[in-house]
Amino acid sequence: MVHKFCFEALDRTLKDVLRFYDTSCVDMPFGGKVVILGGDFRQILPVIPHSSRQEIVRATINSSYLWSHCHLLSLTKNMCLNCGSSTNNLLEVKEFSEWLLKIGDGDLGDDVDGESIITIPDELLIKGSEDPLSEIVDFVYSNLMDNILDPTFFKERAILTPKLSDVAMLNEHLMTVIPGEERTFLSSDKVLKQDGNSSLEDDEISPEILNTFSCSGIPDHKLTLKVKVPVMLLRNIDQSRGLCNGTRLLITKLGNHVVEAIVLTGSNIGETVLIPRMTMSPSSHTFPVNFQRRQFPLVVLFAMTINKSQGQSLSHVGIHLPRPVFTHGQLYVALSRVKSRHGLKMLILDENGCVTNTTFNIVYKEVFQRLM
Repeated sequence: MVHKFCFEALDRTLKDVLRFYDTSCVDMPFGGKVVILGGDFRQILPVIPHSSRQEIVRATINSSYLWSHCHLLSLTKNMCLNCGSSTNNLLEVKEFSEWLLKIGDGDLGDDVDGESIITIPDELLIKGSEDPLSEIVDFVYSNLMDNILDPTFFKERAILTPKLSDVAMLNEHLMTVIPGEERTFLSSDKVLKQDGNSSLEDDEISPEILNTFSCSGIPDHKLTLKVKVPVMLLRNIDQSRGLCNGTRLLITKLGNHVVEAIVLTGSNIGETVLIPRMTMSPSSHTFPVNFQRRQFPLVVLFAMTINKSQGQSLSHVGIHLPRPVFTHGQLYVALSRVKSRHGLKMLILDENGCVTNTTFNIVYKEVFQRLM
């Protein structure tokens, strides 16, 4: 989803650049330039830590003063879903697509202030199993050992879940399945001496305490990897070679100073690359100090958060919901990552940890009011 503040800043920048060339464009949006914005208001809205529902809605582009200058065009066909040649297939795709739209619009279930409880069709559920977690893993990564040397096997598959803690649990579970020796790489963490840390003595925050910090966007202090394990890149390294934040890789060698991997996604699929350690700082402001971590910018990618999956199209998707989604559009994003209804399975647990067929869907319908 497009963040309004980014485009308001772009608007001011373009006006400054063009002011000396065409003074008639000074008061026009983006300095008179035509700018194409792309987004889906059914998907996850701008992420603002510790913000209210109203603050999140106000941060969307259609709350900006620029929105009145936009001409809205709507797409009418779900290009992600595969359409077969048979009539039955086409009907199935249409029904699934319409069901997804109803979830995205919040039209299923009894809506109570943006939250509704919906029932998931039986054919999409993992249920009646003694080990449901293993069943969803087997569905997504079927015949894993037979395909472990095939780089294309991993790029089309993922397990999605709302929280980072659940991602870590799933990745750890699948790491035990891959044969080979594990290697654990430890980061080097230190406090940044800035004005924001001036009230703290250097010895108040030890490296051991910094090592315990974990957040989205930077790797953990302890990064455990294996050869033949899929990973995701967390930083932009070399755009010309496709090494950008979100690129999926398959590890082929583990060195002391670099990791060798094969690119699985983008325009450089199959290329062998070397990933060095990098110095990173978290973008989140939830920590008591500003610190930096030197570590390989990688995270194991058998499972990922629903937020991180935005923009991806996958053939096999398992949705693991040990707890409900917690913000607008998360359930819609998770369900709409798959190319076919047959490539989707869900494992939903209730508050007692028992398998169930209902879950929460959160839709802030007020965000749709300015789209007409």
